[in-house]
Amino acid sequence: MKQTKVKFSSDKLNYSCNLMRALAHPLRLKILEYIDEHGTTNVNRIYNTLGIEQSITSQHLKILRLADVVTSEREGKMVFYNVNYPVVEKAHKAVQRFLGKA
Repeated sequence: MKQTKVKFSSDKLNYSCNLMRALAHPLRLKILEYIDEHGTTNVNRIYNTLGIEQSITSQHLKILRLADVVTSEREGKMVFYNVNYPVVEKAHKAVQRFLGKA
């Protein structure tokens, strides 16, 4: 029987888990789709359009930001969000490879 050694980078594994966890929530996916469709946007537009509470929207945006799925830029009191497309594309390719579709 052939033995295979499997090595995981703890840092990469933690990053991947956080990224997949961030993308696995239906509301976060709706928020991400909204930002993708409308480009740079702020939390007020997101929660007003999607009909969710501001605090919940901010919590989900924080998770997306910590996973590097969205980027943020502060202008005065407003924070504007953008999709970090290279990270989303990397996650998409990883899932496709995992499913044997790449």
